[in-house]
Amino acid sequence: MRTPTPSAITGKQLQICPSILTADFCRIGEVVDEAIDAGIEWIHLDVMDGNWVVNKTITFGPAIISSIRERVGPNIFLDCHLMITNAEDTWDQYVDAGVDLVIAHIEAVEDFPKLIQNLHGAGCQAGLVYNPSTPIDEIIPLLPELDLVLTMSVVPGKGGQSFMPEVEENIRTLRSLVDDQISNGGRATKLMIDGGIKSHNIALVREWGIEAAVVGSGLINDKGSIANNLHEINSQIQ
Repeated sequence: MRTPTPSAITGKQLQICPSILTADFCRIGEVVDEAIDAGIEWIHLDVMDGNWVVNKTITFGPAIISSIRERVGPNIFLDCHLMITNAEDTWDQYVDAGVDLVIAHIEAVEDFPKLIQNLHGAGCQAGLVYNPSTPIDEIIPLLPELDLVLTMSVVPGKGGQSFMPEVEENIRTLRSLVDDQISNGGRATKLMIDGGIKSHNIALVREWGIEAAVVGSGLINDKGSIANNLHEINSQIQ
């Protein structure tokens, strides 16, 4: 297992994690280089299999992830967000491709404790992601073993959506539970958010207790460089 940069996985600093879905796929390597040059330490990789998400989108898989790992080296933290039907059967392909953290949808996994056990046994961090409509009651019992919980603030694969502020209650509940868990000597489960995150709402989600924010078009767009867009985002949370 690679040793990620400490600031990517510890402490209260809000990590900005670019999703490369909005990049020109012919330029993925250049976009990743640009993000790292801008100071990014954590890259979020969205995997869709054409089945599980609403719009039936296919993105990329382990081969592309392996190429990204080879390009960025061992010190950039890579996660993969598996929006797929068979995470329980294919998780090892993503570990072998070089990710530090596998994030799977609770709605698509039958035996999540077993998946966590398998990932930890392979030396990989285990993350859980849930849709806005999923009750967090299903997640709470798993918190002590999870390295990360990702709250979706849009519905995965459904186009034309805006950030859903109603996820605040879930995040604040999870924040309180994780803080209690840490104070009792338990795991420092990180809280991440994904969906419609931009400079205008980044301070809001940090105030809720988010420690890592996935940003797609807010970082990778035609309006400015990644460095300029990152500066604008960071200026809202300094």
